[in-house]
Amino acid sequence: MATERKKILLRLDPSVHDALARWAADDLRSTNAQIEFLLRRALTDASRMPSGADRLPRRGRPPKESPAQDGSEPDGSTGS
Repeated sequence: MATERKKILLRLDPSVHDALARWAADDLRSTNAQIEFLLRRALTDASRMPSGADRLPRRGRPPKESPAQDGSEPDGSTGS
């Protein structure tokens, strides 16, 4: 079971928020996910990332399944 995520109120200058939101959109992340990504990177760079921190959940579409190596279709049929 995953640990409940903490919620905080963050006050930002509107121009900083706008720049952050544009950056997040460029990286296909939500603004919230971008903030957490940047905070984690800063913690890691400063050697302050706690060893017990959960990994960021993978966002977006699941990866496409690769075709089966035995010649069958991805759904298990043989294609005939």
